[in-house]
Amino acid sequence: MQLTVLTSRRANDRSLRRLPSWLKRPLPSGDFKRTRGIVARSGVATVCEQARCPNLSECWSKRHATFMILGAKCTRRCHYCAVTTAPPDPPESDEPKRLAEAVAALSLRHVVITAVARDDLADEGAGHFARCVRTIHERSPGTTVEVLPADFHARPDCIKTVCAAGPELFNHNLEMVQRLTPKIRPHGDYHRSLEVIRIVKRIAPDLITKSGLMVGLGETTAELRTAIDDLRGAGCDVLTIGQYLQPTRQGHVPVQKYYAPSEFDELAAYAKEAGFLSVAAGPFVRSSYNAADVFDESRRRLAERSA
Repeated sequence: MQLTVLTSRRANDRSLRRLPSWLKRPLPSGDFKRTRGIVARSGVATVCEQARCPNLSECWSKRHATFMILGAKCTRRCHYCAVTTAPPDPPESDEPKRLAEAVAALSLRHVVITAVARDDLADEGAGHFARCVRTIHERSPGTTVEVLPADFHARPDCIKTVCAAGPELFNHNLEMVQRLTPKIRPHGDYHRSLEVIRIVKRIAPDLITKSGLMVGLGETTAELRTAIDDLRGAGCDVLTIGQYLQPTRQGHVPVQKYYAPSEFDELAAYAKEAGFLSVAAGPFVRSSYNAADVFDESRRRLAERSA
């Protein structure tokens, strides 16, 4: 009996290491090299590289990149994330200018700015976020900016600083269902992340809010629906749902399930019924994947509701 169980587990492990057919990605093409050059010259990190995003080749081929400010070393260790955990370097005062120049060089109409957690800073990086938003708007007035910060420990002063800079969208990821958060995201907090969305809506009621969930970590459908309802109840306007992919076999939790495209469709239908302005759900969906199109849809839907 024990041998049968072990054999079954090994077979299951092997099957999870083999990616399903719908999780294959295209080789780099288009403007990939140009994007890589612009990113490299800017000296600003990207979550595309640091988080080993599976969409890098596709997005960079379209001259899309998601920048990660405040360095590439995070003060927190999450067991799903490939970003390095280490004592961070001091913020670079010229980073907002270099970032704005890169955004202009890429001719981005919408840019997502994320960052490592900076629990070492008095304002947790909020002021640097604000400077980046303002500098991009000054350099490229037609570009919309989406901020994707850590939770700032749900501090209203930090969140207000970022909102006051005038981003067009405030994104903060819930990441996963409540039961799994303490084990996989030990420095995060499910309810604290929900509170971030609530605070944004109190400070800037008209600012579009967004959050994201990963699936494949061992959650149940009921737990996912609860998380979706909790986000909508907190005032979240836009939702992304994507497949978790294990960055490395050492130090990162393994995939428990690969969701089929039809299962993502079912989750998207549930979320749309819950009242989100826009929902993007699919195997390769990430917070910043096709973010411009998701943002445009949310604005259209908002205009329709207001009409």
